[in-house]
Amino acid sequence: MTEKTSPLHPQTRAVRSHLGKGEQSGDVVQAVHMATTFRHGPAYEPLSDYQYARDHSPNVDALERALVELEQGAYCVAFGSGVAAGAALAQVLPVGAHILFHNDTYLDFKGQAGELYERWQIKASYCDLRDLHHVEDKLAQGVDLVWFETPSNPCLDILDIEAISGMAHKHDARVLVDSTFASPALQNPLTLGADYVLQSTTKSIGGHSDVMGGAIIGRHGEDEQPLRRLRKLTGAVMAPFSAWLATRGLQTLHCRQRQQSRSAMTVATFLQDHERVERVHYPGLADAKGHEIASRQMHAFGSMVSFEVAGGAQEAIKVASRVQLFTTATSVGGVESLLEHRPSVEGAMTQTPAGLLRASIGLEDPDDLISDLRRALSKN
Repeated sequence: MTEKTSPLHPQTRAVRSHLGKGEQSGDVVQAVHMATTFRHGPAYEPLSDYQYARDHSPNVDALERALVELEQGAYCVAFGSGVAAGAALAQVLPVGAHILFHNDTYLDFKGQAGELYERWQIKASYCDLRDLHHVEDKLAQGVDLVWFETPSNPCLDILDIEAISGMAHKHDARVLVDSTFASPALQNPLTLGADYVLQSTTKSIGGHSDVMGGAIIGRHGEDEQPLRRLRKLTGAVMAPFSAWLATRGLQTLHCRQRQQSRSAMTVATFLQDHERVERVHYPGLADAKGHEIASRQMHAFGSMVSFEVAGGAQEAIKVASRVQLFTTATSVGGVESLLEHRPSVEGAMTQTPAGLLRASIGLEDPDDLISDLRRALSKN
């Protein structure tokens, strides 16, 4: 009798997802394939799996295979950035499609909707998708795609993936979850009913603030080829070395995200008790709005903490100017802790609370991060 092998845990799959592809050379570490073109026959007969890097290439294929496995999808198409991935999905929708967004949506996706969708003959509308009655009303008016982040950027709203997906499917709408704030180590939207996951691999997946990329992972195989064709025609392809770096980042993703989640909880608890902090946004806090939903659909609560400083924008900017260990920079999910005044980044059209600071918690000791914030929040 053959003994059955137990399924591998996600962390093990992440470490080993790219192995076994270099049998001829015996490589343990995946090679970087920098070629942009590959040999073919005189009448363009394929002589290997590859012909031109804008179609696909070995390192990009390896990343896509790994993300399919970790997100439990049917396919993955990688792009040069997260916003390129989102733009591609919007452009393959039918002419006249209607996308319903959550109010708290990433700045540049709002920018695409406001500046580009009319040219692409796409309609965009917004509502608070936490209110399921409101969602039902909107869906009844005709929606093709429901698009939301959970946790959202920058207010860390938690949306019920399973409930929204079920409602959307009853109205023949599909669901995209931007899961950038919750990497595959923290959340798997496709298993909860979503049709697409968007990942900015620039963030936690890369993990070291040195690579840019994005991906759409889907659970309907018929959607794959339109996305691949659009990527080829627009040239929004991921570079081989970027794909190699992102795949390498996956190997440490789970252990990084576990530690960052623990540290973020410690920092959020400190901020919650500070007299100069009016409100803390972190789904791991027991009294956070959405905590119960996050506990059901997330494996851990993530590295992002947003908090509102008493006194509004000027006081928040003062705090940001005083930090020494945190770096004031824009991104999330890296090994170093970052802090920024999000309304300043978003500009005149921001709807983010004026005193909100967004913190990406890295791998420093949380006691050191707390000491830095305590000093920055001091009135002295």
